[in-house]
Amino acid sequence: MSTPELKATLTLPQTTFPMKANLPQNEPARLKQWAETRLYEEIRKARKGSDRYLLHDGPPYANGPIHLGHALNKCLKDFIVKSKTMAGFDAPYVPGFDCHGLPIEIKVDEQFGRKKLEMSSIDFLAACRAYAQKYIDLQTSQFVRLGILGRWEQPYVTMSKEYEAKTLEIFYRFFEQDFVYKGLKPVYWCIHDRTALADAEIEYEMHTSPSVYVKYELTSDPAALDAALSGKSVSTIIWTTTPWTLPASLAVAFHPELDYVALEQDGNTYIVADALAASVREACKLQDAKEIARFKGAKLERATFRHPFLDRSVLGVLADYVTTEQGTGAVHTAPAHGADDFYTGAKYGLDQTCNVDNTGRLRNGLPEYDGMTVFKANAPIIELLKERGVLMGRNDIYHSYPHCWRCHNPVIFRATEQWFIEIDKKMGETTFRQLALDEIKNSVKWDPSWGEERISNMIATRPDWCISRQRIWGVPIAVFLCNQCHTPLKNAAVNHSIVSLFERDGISAWHTHEAEQLLPSGTKCASCGNSDFRKEMDILDVWFDSGASWHAVMAAEPEIAPPANLYFEGGDQYRGWFHTSLLTSVGVSADHKAPYTMVGTAGWTLDEQGRAMSKSLGNGVDPVDIANRLGAEIVRLWVASVDFREDVAASENLMQRVADNYRKLRNTFRFLLGNLNGFEPEQHSLPYEDLLPLDQYMLARTRELVEKVSGADGKSGWYGDFQFHRVYHAVNEFSIVDLSALYLDVLKDRMYTFAPTSIARRSAQTVIYKITEALIRLVAPILSFTADEVWSYLPADANRAASVHLTHFPTPDEVAPAIPALLTEWQKLLQIRDEALKALEADRKAGRIGKALEARIEIHPTADLAPTLHHFKSSLKELFNVSQVEVKENTANGTIQAITLPADGTKCERCWNYYADDGPDHVQPFGPWPKVCGRCAVALEQMGYER
Repeated sequence: MSTPELKATLTLPQTTFPMKANLPQNEPARLKQWAETRLYEEIRKARKGSDRYLLHDGPPYANGPIHLGHALNKCLKDFIVKSKTMAGFDAPYVPGFDCHGLPIEIKVDEQFGRKKLEMSSIDFLAACRAYAQKYIDLQTSQFVRLGILGRWEQPYVTMSKEYEAKTLEIFYRFFEQDFVYKGLKPVYWCIHDRTALADAEIEYEMHTSPSVYVKYELTSDPAALDAALSGKSVSTIIWTTTPWTLPASLAVAFHPELDYVALEQDGNTYIVADALAASVREACKLQDAKEIARFKGAKLERATFRHPFLDRSVLGVLADYVTTEQGTGAVHTAPAHGADDFYTGAKYGLDQTCNVDNTGRLRNGLPEYDGMTVFKANAPIIELLKERGVLMGRNDIYHSYPHCWRCHNPVIFRATEQWFIEIDKKMGETTFRQLALDEIKNSVKWDPSWGEERISNMIATRPDWCISRQRIWGVPIAVFLCNQCHTPLKNAAVNHSIVSLFERDGISAWHTHEAEQLLPSGTKCASCGNSDFRKEMDILDVWFDSGASWHAVMAAEPEIAPPANLYFEGGDQYRGWFHTSLLTSVGVSADHKAPYTMVGTAGWTLDEQGRAMSKSLGNGVDPVDIANRLGAEIVRLWVASVDFREDVAASENLMQRVADNYRKLRNTFRFLLGNLNGFEPEQHSLPYEDLLPLDQYMLARTRELVEKVSGADGKSGWYGDFQFHRVYHAVNEFSIVDLSALYLDVLKDRMYTFAPTSIARRSAQTVIYKITEALIRLVAPILSFTADEVWSYLPADANRAASVHLTHFPTPDEVAPAIPALLTEWQKLLQIRDEALKALEADRKAGRIGKALEARIEIHPTADLAPTLHHFKSSLKELFNVSQVEVKENTANGTIQAITLPADGTKCERCWNYYADDGPDHVQPFGPWPKVCGRCAVALEQMGYER
C-alpha cells in the first residue's frame, strides 16, 4: 500500500452546495417547489392565531409589463411581509390589480380602430376586460418570478363583479348620506381623452404659452373713479396666458384693498395696480406714461368695460385672489374656465355657459376662431386683438402648466355638469374635511414623516371631489335621473337591488337594461312626481375604485378586516390611493376612521445621473431582464441596498456590482457549509462555556448583528423599522470583515489540521453552525431563494422546518449570552492584531519573511493592554496566524510595539507551522512522514494513523 500524501490527511471544507448559483435556472425550480409544497399556505397555517400584521396592497395598473418601479415596490412589500412573518406575526398578503380606466380604453380603441364604431358597449367592455386580464396574468408571472410570496391564486381585481358591486356600495353610502351632488363647475378637462379629471390626475409639466396684455376700454363714467379722470379716454389692461379664454371673458377682477394708478400717455389713460405699474410700463411700452390718479380697487366694482372684440359689456368685480406677483392687477374673468372665475361669476350673477365642447373646440364664436381647438385658437385670437388695436404687449412664457397624467397633454378648465362629493359636508360637530385632517394627525404614522404635512396640505386645500368621468370602462354612477326635473332618485331599496345586480352580472348589467326594467313599478320622482327616468352613464373616477379597496377587500374578509397596519406605495399616492382611501373610509365607514394606521412611501427609480428612466433616453433597467440574466436575487438585493425613502439609482453597472456582492456572500455561505461537513448539531454541539475564546467572541459579534437586525425580541430592530438597506450593509460587512477577513481566515489552521472530532474543532463547528443558521434566517426576507437553498444544505436536524420561510428570526439570547466585557476585551485584542498585521506586511514587502507562518511576533503592550494579552495568551498564535507569539515587557512610550522575527525551529510539513526544536511540539518523524509537529501527531493519532 502506497504512503498517502500528508496533505490528504487534512480535513478540508466539503459541501455539495454549488459555488455557481445559476440563479436564472435554479430560481424557477425553487418557485415550482414552493408552489408544489404550497409554501404560502403553509406559512399561513404556521402563523394562525398569532398577532396579525396586514400590509394592504395598492393595486398596480394592469396595462403593461412590470418596470423597475414595480419591482422596487413589490420587493419592498415582500421584505415587509416576510420579515413580519419571521417576527412571528400572521402577515397575509393579498395582491391587487387596478383594472378600470382610461389607459385601457385607449389601448382597446387603438386595437379595434374603426371597428369600435360597430361594437356594442357590451362587446367593448368585454374587450377591455380581456385586455386587463392579459396583463394581470403577465404581471402575476413577473412578480412571482421575483420571489414575491402571496395569494396569487386569488388576488383582488377591481374589475371583478364582487369588487364592482362593493365600489358601487360605497358610492351609494355617500349618495344616501347627502355627500353627493351634481352641479355645474369648472373642472380640469382633458381635450385629448375627452373627460373630466380630478386633482389627483393632474401633473405639472413645463409648457410654452402666449402671454398677452389686452386693453379693455372703460364704458362707465371715469369720473366715478376719480375726478382727475373726467372726460378722459380710460381703459384697464388685463394680462393672460390663455388668449383662447377671451371669448368667454365676462368680467375684470380687481383687488379691493390694492392701490391702482391711472397712467396717461399719448391721450390714453390706463388703470393698473400700482405694485405692477413698472412691469406694465415695460411690457406695454408705456415708459413715458404719467400717473394722474390713484385709488383703491374697491372703486372699480360695477364699473363697465367694452369687450376687446365682441359686442359685450364686461363688468368690473372685486376678488381677493388678485395678486401683485405678475400681470397687471386686473384679471380677466371667464366663469366657464377657472375655479376662481366661476365662483366670482356666481357671486355677480354672470353667465356660466361653456362654449368649449368636450373635444376642446370653441363654439358660437367669431369666424376667425370658431370650431378651432383651444390651443390652436390662440394665434387667430391674438391676430384679432392686433386688428382691433387692443393688443398692448405680447411674448411667450415657459412655465409650469397642468397636464393630464395619463396622456401628458395640457389640460383646460371647463365648466361642465359633473358629480361631486362635498368635502366640507357637516359630520356631527365637525366637517368631512376636518375629520380627515384629524385622522391624518392623530391616527396614522407617516414614514417618511413629511408625508403627514404633504397629505394634510392636500386635504386642507382641495376642492370638492369630482368623481364622474365621461367614459365607459369603469363602475357606472348608477343613479336614475328624473326626465322632467332632472332630480336624482334617492331610494335605498332601489340602490340595494342594483348592487345585487352588479354582484351577479357586473357593470355590463347597467348597459343591458333600460331604466324601466331596473326600477320597481310605480317609482316616482320625489320632487315632481314624474315616473319617467333615465340612467346616468358617467362612470366613477378610477381613484374611487381603488380607494374603496378597504371595503371591497379588507372588510369582505374577517382575517384581513380594516384597518391595515400599512399602506405602502410611491409618493404620487398622496394625491391618489392614500388620499381617496382616506376620504372614502373617513366619510362612510362604520367608525369614520382611516383605513390604515401607517403609511410608507418609496422614492422614484432614477439612473446613475439622477434622470428619470425613459425609452427615449434608453436608460431603463428591466427587472425581468435582470432576473432572466443575473437572477431575481440580484433585483431583490439591489432593492435592499438602497434607502427607499429617497429616490434610488439603478443601472446595468449597479446591478453588476450588486451581483458581485451576491457572489461574495454566496461564497461565504459555501465556506461555512463546507466546514460543517461531518457535524451533527444535536450530537456534536458544545455548550457555550466550553467554546474557545475566539469562538465565544464570534458568537458575541453575531449576537450584536442579530440584535441590530431583528431586535432584542426578534420583532423589532432594522427590520421592524423597514431599514432594509442597513440590514444589507450590516450583513455584507459582517460577512466580509468579521467572517472572511477574520474568523474564517484564522480558523483554517484549526479546521484543516485538527482531528475532525477534536474539542477545538467541534468548538469552531458549533459556532459556524450557529452563525450560519442565524445568518440564513436574517437574510431570508431579502435573499429568499438563496436563504432557502442554503437552509436545505444545513446538517440534518429532525426539528428543523422544511423551509426557512416557516421559521422565526433568531433572538440575541438564542445566539449567545450577553457579555459586554467580552466584546470590550476582544476589541483590545483586535487592536493589537492590527499592529501585528502591519508589522508582518512591512516585513513581507521587505522580503524578510514570506508567509505569516514563517514569522514569530514579539508584542510589547501598553500597560492597559497587558492584562488582556496575558489572559488570552493561548489564542494569540491563532489570532495572528503566525508560528509563535511572545508577550514582552510593556512599552515605555504608551504605544503598542509589534516586532516581527523569523520563526524558531523547524517547519511542520502538514500544518506549515514552525516549532522550536527543543519544545514539547517539536517536529519529528511520524509514520512514513519525516516532519510532523507534535500537535499534528496528536491529530493523526486521533484520526487512526499510527506513528
